[in-house]
Amino acid sequence: MSKLLSSVLFLATLGGVAVANAAPFTLTSPDFSSGKLLPPAAGGKPGSDPACHGKNISPLLEWQNPPANTKSYALLIQDPQGRKGLGVTHLIAYDIPGNVQRLERTALSNGKGFVGGLNSKGTLAYVGPCPPTTLDLHYYTFTLIATDLAANALPPGLLPEELFHRLEGHALASAGMVAAYQGSN
Repeated sequence: MSKLLSSVLFLATLGGVAVANAAPFTLTSPDFSSGKLLPPAAGGKPGSDPACHGKNISPLLEWQNPPANTKSYALLIQDPQGRKGLGVTHLIAYDIPGNVQRLERTALSNGKGFVGGLNSKGTLAYVGPCPPTTLDLHYYTFTLIATDLAANALPPGLLPEELFHRLEGHALASAGMVAAYQGSN
């Protein structure tokens, strides 16, 4: 085998190792761990719904190692068990600028740093969990999508299906977490 061909094969192998060892795109929070309980304050505020007993404080979220060419992010928080299995969307946030890698505590509750879509309560910001007042745990998925769309490319008020349609062909990768929340008795 020629030295040139050997060198090319060696470099190709190194390139494959570099790709295989690239750090994954991850979503984390200092407020909760994936697979664990959300803090009580993250629950919806008390009001007309007896299941709500929190303070509607959205958790701090951070992400690392976004894919190359990321220009914006979208974030969804959903409870697939809510509404007796029909699902509840607690947040639709998009047009988060690509240079951002952190949303501070309460930012999602206060509508800061993103364009809001319509959640199941018809608002454009985070609405905390209010599962039934039983001993059942509900699980909440946090899905962050890296996109190649410029920030401010999408109009406010999109529903989940509309957002997914507009992200088709523009989603680069996703990162996620799952947390539980339990209604009180």
